[in-house]
This record gives sequence, C-alpha cells and structure tokens, in this order.
Amino acid sequence: MAFGIGSNPPAADAGGVRGTQKKVACECWFTSTGKVMPLMLKIEDENGEIRTIREITIHAQEKKRYAGIPSLEYDCTLVLQGRCVRAWLIYYQSENRWVINFR
Repeated sequence: MAFGIGSNPPAADAGGVRGTQKKVACECWFTSTGKVMPLMLKIEDENGEIRTIREITIHAQEKKRYAGIPSLEYDCTLVLQGRCVRAWLIYYQSENRWVINFR
C-alpha cells in the first residue's frame, strides 16, 4: 500500500549537538558486558599545548543518534587546570572518534 504500511520508521534522532565540539583523544576501558568507561582524556588547549585530564566523574551515560549517527554521550565533570568543569563527552561509534562540548 502507499501509506508506509509494512515499512520501518526511522530511529529517533536527538537532532544536532549544541555548542562547540573539540576533538579529544580518550583512553577508555571496555567492560566484558560492552560498557564503555572513559579513563583519561588528552585535549589541545588554545595555546596548542596538549593537556591530560585524568580526573573524570561521569554523572550519566546515554545512547543517542545525531543526524542518524549512533553515539554515546557522557554527562561528566572534569578537573582541568585545577578547576571543575562540566562537559559532554561524546563517542561517535561508527566514526570511532571522541569529541567534547563544554557547558
């Protein structure tokens, strides 16, 4: 029939990511159950220096889709240069890359 009967609806989409994304390198641990746990980040600051962030507190983890791309989004607090900073850490599974959005 012409009205989509028998077709699968697209998966729910979270829309676009707000804010500015910065590329990060992330060391993570994959548990035996498949859960991804970020352990350490490396990020380039505005002076071009690579900063290492080891203190990561994860408040929540959620699976999302941005423009159809599956991702894992972590609501977390990072200790960056002695300050606690709230951020979203996002792992794009199909592209195998990490980005961060500061709040």
